[in-house]
Amino acid sequence: MGARSQIVLFSDKDVLGYVRFHDEGMPFPDDVEQSDGTVYMHLPSAELRNVLDVLRNEAPVSFYFASGRAFLGTQSEPIGEGE
Repeated sequence: MGARSQIVLFSDKDVLGYVRFHDEGMPFPDDVEQSDGTVYMHLPSAELRNVLDVLRNEAPVSFYFASGRAFLGTQSEPIGEGE
């Protein structure tokens, strides 16, 4: 695997993908989407805290693969939506 740590992302009971974190100097593979739709995203270990913050505090969160890259982000909320 070559990753320092990993977060597994689920939708209901299905695995959407993995966010793998690599230290400087470790192998850093390209993001990929497997034939079954599972996405593997690779980020520097320095981003672990930021990713955890988004997953804990933001909703809804999207995770997908497009143009050869994996993306993790938030979606816009309706006006007046509370935190």
